[in-house]
Amino acid sequence: MRYPDAPRLDLVDDLHGHPVADPYRWLEDAEDPRTVAWAAAQDELAAGLLAGLPGRPAFAERLAELVHAGAVGIPVWRNGRAFSTRRDPGQEHAVLRVTEPDGSVRVLVDPTALDPAGTTTLDAWSPSWEGDRLAYQVSVGGDEESQLFVLDVATGELVEGPIDRCRYSPVGWLPGGQELLYVRRLAPELVPAGEEQFHRRVWRHRVGGDPADDVLVHGEGSDPSTYFGARTSADGRWLVVSASVGTAPRDDVWLADLAGDGVLRELQVGVDAQTSAWVARDGRLWLHTDRDAPRSRLVVADPADPASWAPAAWHEVVPQSDDGVLGDVALVDGPDGDLRVLAVHAVDATDRLSLWAADGSGRVAEVTALRPGSVAGVSAPPEGGTTAWVGFTDYATPPSVLRWDAADPAALTSHEQAPVAGAVPDVRVVEAHATSPDGTPVHLFVLSGTGIPDTPRPTVLYGYGGFNVSLTPAYTAQALAWVAAGGVWVVANLRGGSEHGEEWHRAGMRERKQNVFDDFAAAAGHLIAEGWTTPAQLAVMGGSNGGLLVGAMTTQHPDLVAAVVCSAPLLDMVRYELFGLGRTWNDEYGTAADPVELGWLLGYSPYHRVVEGTDYPAVLFTTFESDTRVDPLHARKLAAALQHATTAEAPIVLRRELSVGHGARAVSRTVSLAADQLAFLAAYTGLAPAPA
Repeated sequence: MRYPDAPRLDLVDDLHGHPVADPYRWLEDAEDPRTVAWAAAQDELAAGLLAGLPGRPAFAERLAELVHAGAVGIPVWRNGRAFSTRRDPGQEHAVLRVTEPDGSVRVLVDPTALDPAGTTTLDAWSPSWEGDRLAYQVSVGGDEESQLFVLDVATGELVEGPIDRCRYSPVGWLPGGQELLYVRRLAPELVPAGEEQFHRRVWRHRVGGDPADDVLVHGEGSDPSTYFGARTSADGRWLVVSASVGTAPRDDVWLADLAGDGVLRELQVGVDAQTSAWVARDGRLWLHTDRDAPRSRLVVADPADPASWAPAAWHEVVPQSDDGVLGDVALVDGPDGDLRVLAVHAVDATDRLSLWAADGSGRVAEVTALRPGSVAGVSAPPEGGTTAWVGFTDYATPPSVLRWDAADPAALTSHEQAPVAGAVPDVRVVEAHATSPDGTPVHLFVLSGTGIPDTPRPTVLYGYGGFNVSLTPAYTAQALAWVAAGGVWVVANLRGGSEHGEEWHRAGMRERKQNVFDDFAAAAGHLIAEGWTTPAQLAVMGGSNGGLLVGAMTTQHPDLVAAVVCSAPLLDMVRYELFGLGRTWNDEYGTAADPVELGWLLGYSPYHRVVEGTDYPAVLFTTFESDTRVDPLHARKLAAALQHATTAEAPIVLRRELSVGHGARAVSRTVSLAADQLAFLAAYTGLAPAPA
């Protein structure tokens, strides 16, 4: 292929004595006329190639059915009202509904009604304790710059909003619905230039009042990259504030008695652990923590007695499991009114449900009716009851809700099933383990139509491996479409995730990041050795941190794969902190400002590992121009570098998308993107999909 001209600068930085070349620095500036012209030429190149892919119409047809499957969210109960989301086939976005005690259902927030163009997304929502008011946050065009609104649930009328600068803001209501606590960034004129995305504070706000009059609760003098949490008890007495610097796997936690002096007192400060704390209806302080328990445990203390906050004084309710990671809990009542804990544990990335006595006397029952899959969360009314709701999905089941009842604790019944637009193809799931070079077993979910490696097939290997994110079974339209076309789809549970707890996460971060890439390469080798696929039929796919993963695979093992989809990626790991939210991730990756950590980053940074004269696989970069998390410059720079360096005939193309960001998007946009990605992978691994 003839690629658009991209001048190579003779630019070499001296970083702590390391000469670091950066020939495509000019592509960092999206407004530079050279970048504008180069990007337009890349658009033309990608559009022509993607439109001509033979498998695209068939994939688009199949995906139009599978992507349009519905989705149902777990209900949040407040005073007899249930708030939940639902998307039906044909809808671009899920709507937020309220179900009244009499069973009637009303839509409260419909993003498509707010914006028929489909670029507005619902980012977060929180009903008041009485269920009469709803705080919700929306953003436009993929920028994730959430604006906060409050509406009256009975009438649907807006009470206030918008309040800007509320990105990543939790909301903690105080009783009566007149006041709330939330997180808001400082005004741009109050922070140094270039730091407008940082400098958050916790505020107390009176609904309908001027945000300029909000009362500062916490955050003054904190690290600019700090994220905060704010959580209140239903009676309004207790406030929990948490803080973590960027995405560091540790937090500080404070507790205040709002019925007393209201002073935030240290519950956990300066400790290398994460603790989620709240005061429940039984008046006890509950702590879901990985402190001294990397697979997490659930303990209780007395909120009114600071002496009980010390770990030595904690009373354990759900101890750390030998093989499972505690993910979520809900407090429920037993048949006799005794308090119970419904707990979710993940074992090898598959969830289990069990019931525990709240007095710490141990496990009461196993919920044996839960089939293999993922629990998206458990929910129960804060005032108590014998019923809980369980979000569930697996590779063939769209997000749905199950009902659990204390009268039959081993059982589950369907509460609300997500509809499917068309037939879900048959898929068989095989669990396997690859062995990484250091001997570590790496769990794999292998999806196919046969369940056995009867003949090598075009295969997509997908992974993430970072930020404590666990890849558990979930309805995935792309995987189903690929399997329906005769291929194999594989999900790898790499180090860096949370599949085996915090130790597993830390084994794939900072100086150990190369473990993640080694795990992924080992997974590829296992699939080839077991006869599932061949190097000429193997593709890899990942986005965001997963884009870094496949970028590393491309530059470290170009002969192991035939095709790559690299979406919204981080790729220049020397300069990643200078753009988007990059500075919030330096605890995960390390910082180039430190000479030792720069060495870690240079060791695997895909942009810096490109070797001229190499036969690189086919690569499709997909970027989103409104992405305020990962700047599209990463993909621009590596695309230019690979286009210059490769000696293979396989194409290196960049697909850009406007008015969409890193996160949620309209369903129709999902179909178009997924069809391009799958058709590209199919073309360069030899998969020929038939029409749906």
